[in-house]
Amino acid sequence: MRGPGSPQSWFVNRLQRLRTSSGSPTQAQLLAYDEDKVLTRSSLSDLLGGKFAKPPPWERVAAYVTACVRAAHASRIDLSSREELARLRGDHATLTDLFETAVREVRVPAARSSGSRLRPATYRLPPRNTHFTGRDATLRELRQRLTSGNEGAIQVVHGLGGVGKTQLAVEYAYVYRSKYRFVAFVDAEDPDLVASQFASLARELGLAEVSSDQVVARVYGALLDHGPWLIIFDNGERPGTLMGALPSGDLGSNGHVVVTTRMRGWSSRAGVIDLDVFTRREAVELLARRVCGMTTVVADRIAEHLGDLPLAVEQAAGYMDYHHTPPERYLALLTSRLEDMIALGEPADRPAVVVATLWQLSVRKLEIRQPQAMRLLELCALLAPEPIPLDLFSGSAETLVAAAADPVAWDTTVGALAGLGLARRGASSLVLHRLVQAAIRAAMRDDARTDARVRLCRALLAAVPHDIHGDPDARTRWQELLPHALVVTKDEPPSECAAETATLLRLASVFLLSIGDHSVALPLCERAFAIDESLEHRAAEVGFDLITLAQIHRDRGALERARPMAERALSLHESCLPADSPAIATDLATLARIRHLLGDHEAAVPLAERALRIDEAAYGPDDPYVSFDLIALASVHLDMGDHAVAVPLISRALRIREASYAPDHLYIGYALLLKARAAHVLNDPTAAHLARRGALILHARLGETHPRTEDAFALANSLPSQNCGICRPPRGNRTRVDAHRCGVYP
Repeated sequence: MRGPGSPQSWFVNRLQRLRTSSGSPTQAQLLAYDEDKVLTRSSLSDLLGGKFAKPPPWERVAAYVTACVRAAHASRIDLSSREELARLRGDHATLTDLFETAVREVRVPAARSSGSRLRPATYRLPPRNTHFTGRDATLRELRQRLTSGNEGAIQVVHGLGGVGKTQLAVEYAYVYRSKYRFVAFVDAEDPDLVASQFASLARELGLAEVSSDQVVARVYGALLDHGPWLIIFDNGERPGTLMGALPSGDLGSNGHVVVTTRMRGWSSRAGVIDLDVFTRREAVELLARRVCGMTTVVADRIAEHLGDLPLAVEQAAGYMDYHHTPPERYLALLTSRLEDMIALGEPADRPAVVVATLWQLSVRKLEIRQPQAMRLLELCALLAPEPIPLDLFSGSAETLVAAAADPVAWDTTVGALAGLGLARRGASSLVLHRLVQAAIRAAMRDDARTDARVRLCRALLAAVPHDIHGDPDARTRWQELLPHALVVTKDEPPSECAAETATLLRLASVFLLSIGDHSVALPLCERAFAIDESLEHRAAEVGFDLITLAQIHRDRGALERARPMAERALSLHESCLPADSPAIATDLATLARIRHLLGDHEAAVPLAERALRIDEAAYGPDDPYVSFDLIALASVHLDMGDHAVAVPLISRALRIREASYAPDHLYIGYALLLKARAAHVLNDPTAAHLARRGALILHARLGETHPRTEDAFALANSLPSQNCGICRPPRGNRTRVDAHRCGVYP
């Protein structure tokens, strides 16, 4: 309740008196002088308007009084409010005393303590960002480097556009402003305009007319009487473009220089701090503070879509604040329309800057100076925001970038993206931020995007291992290329690469099936099947899609769905492929497994035996594909109770796999578990050891909570042996061993 004698009325009346006597400082001034960052624009508006549903937050009121007086009187007084806080909480009249004291000290500046420090004079220093978040460790590191000696007096803050380099430099100036007598901010993006800013700076320092060739030296000379000083060169390019503006000689402790830049090449001239994007905690904190109704879960997902880029997070908060967009609605728009959303909204302190146009200048330079690098950038924009193997471009028969044919041209082409701050370069890869990619995609012509997508699809199809089960390096290669294959194939394919898209989708599905990720494998293979059925002359490929779908449904326990798919795949392949084709062997082995899981063991045996004969003739007796047929046949015999027949088959399959794969390969783990089952029935004391080895492999490869891992440990724990401490009950104390899930995998 806000009556005539309420604390709110006291506050509003006294506040108005102070503002009148202080010359009514602007919001920007007040926020800039709020050292403890307790004020926001909204809280300041509440304070100015006296909008309180309950007594005012005294800490903020006291901080506001301090900020108000300091801003209005250019720090001619020192006003400390901390000792007043305890009394403020208990007696609102004390607030009146604080205001009156502030006004009296303003009117009699000589009354201030002789030990108080003057505020530094500033030149073009932007207002402090009231929403500045995190970066505490980086601010301390920058201060430590600048004060470490002569070699550290020039420091460069390098990073991706939008990562907050300028904001960090400005925040440093405010945090450590009491350490300087003069602070200047120079816009260095256009080197030709730096000299004119130094001429203006010379006038600020009281210098008479100075010739353009002498102005830099004269300014640094004048700063000798204003030390210690700080100059921020914002958004500089390469060192050569600023050499004439940077100080020379021994700076000593007299001055510091901070340069912000997206460009590399500064390490020989200055210390370099690489500024990364926000941590997820920082991004979530900013969103939660800026946007009403924002939950931690939604903020986390928004930050993920924005790649934790500080400018993008600020822009998103500005959009939601201006449009009153509920956070969940904004997240939905961001998920479906990322390329559109990065052009909307604006940071409160930089209304002309949005993510969509942030990298335009760098892109224009690339187009003019290195068109091959521009081509590479566009191709990378259509891939995933994960490390992109460079051999995708240089090792492909598909000509993606002409420069890849020459080692020197290729190195400078790749280096141009890193040099301009558009990508991070690793030993054999490039990484683009997801919003750089979105901005580049948004600017591409439709025909250019289609052409690039077709070429990428073909290059990926050539780069991924097709023999996923037989190639020992298939897993590693697929893990680095899978994210890019998923991105390139996620939309309806251009007609020029529809067939290649279907094949790539199916191969991705087979790989995911091999590592037990059925939930992702299934929709990919269903898409491949739909595309192949829509094309002509794809009977064999439709069969491959069907048999993969049958394997996925089999492993998911949907045997009645799997059986007709496997039968149709076999029929299609028998109609268009030679009778001794290994593809038919795969169909037979898969159908055998499904039939025996359905309990039709008598029908499963001849199918598995025929598959084994075809693969042994095609590949030889020791090929990894033969091991799959052996496991399929052994599984049938186990369920028929023919353990003595099954064990030699499993042992042979295990020997083949141990000779073909790494010791911790999933296929070895599966064979060990199957052999443990059979050995236990035959009272073989090695059963428990085999089961433990298999369970540990699955734990390492699939994770502790995967159902197969849980069943593997359940089997291991159920077998009699001395407890070695390796095995433990799976989560939920599951002890039932499902014979159809544990040990009967590929």
